[in-house]
Amino acid sequence: MRPEHSGIATVDVAIVGAGPAGLSAALYAARFLRSTLVLHDRTPRAARIPLTRNVPGFEDGIAGPDLVDRMTRHATKYGATFAEAHISKASRVNGRFELQGDDKRSWTARSLILATGVNLNQIPIDDRLHELALKHGVLRYCPVCDGYEHRNERIAVVGCDISGAGEALFLRKFSSDVTLLPQSDTELTEQERHDLERAGVRTVATPVSRYDPVEGEMRVHLKGQADPLAFDVLYPALGIRPRNSLATAMGVRIAEDGKVSADAPFGTEVEGLYCAGDLVEGLDQISVALGQGAIAATRAHNWLRDQDGQTVEAVLDPEN
Repeated sequence: MRPEHSGIATVDVAIVGAGPAGLSAALYAARFLRSTLVLHDRTPRAARIPLTRNVPGFEDGIAGPDLVDRMTRHATKYGATFAEAHISKASRVNGRFELQGDDKRSWTARSLILATGVNLNQIPIDDRLHELALKHGVLRYCPVCDGYEHRNERIAVVGCDISGAGEALFLRKFSSDVTLLPQSDTELTEQERHDLERAGVRTVATPVSRYDPVEGEMRVHLKGQADPLAFDVLYPALGIRPRNSLATAMGVRIAEDGKVSADAPFGTEVEGLYCAGDLVEGLDQISVALGQGAIAATRAHNWLRDQDGQTVEAVLDPEN
């Protein structure tokens, strides 16, 4: 039994995800005069950013929700349409992409851009406290984004493995007070801990038992210790979970880290399918997502032109 159709005709470009990558793709596709539909579940990671200072042109920074709102209005102005839905199924049938939401609504498109992003592996803390900690700046997940803002502060990194060690060493450039903590067990050898200490990173072997964010400070309780450690900011280095289920279902190759190839904005194994943003291997930054969205939309547009016989080669073919 086929799912109930949303009533929307087949569009030229469907985009799944309304973060910076998806919205950039929507803007470009709409300005190419393509019928453009953005399907999203209102969970872009960018919308959780209290303030980002890495977006060119916003020298005083811009809040993530404000950036998403601005980009949504911008794409809408040029004709992109939006529908709120959690897309759980994707397939390619008779040269068209069929997308289905959890609520059984469905959409079809001639080309598809996946900008589904990633989920963070968060520290175990109440959701309300977690969001407050983000808001007050005592919890951060992206050293590349805002290490600069924590110069000379007391910085903690949670995740006592090679990944955590890498983040701690990266942040050591910004502060002489960096501590690496284990979420549960430390995976570092004694020699690795010694090497980190020599590089100026303090290491703690006792696992964390509880996080206590307060305005202006993150207090970290260790198992068996009465007094918590206090830091100005905490960076979890617990990894991410790429939202790759749709890409996997479509037959796109997935790397060991769960992401798609860095070439995916230019095209994938599936004709007419492109990917952009944090789902793609590379640097998880808004500026990168913006560029990848533009590339994916342009590639989709040119692929559609080729399908419609509108390329220079087709038009100037002497046999036409």
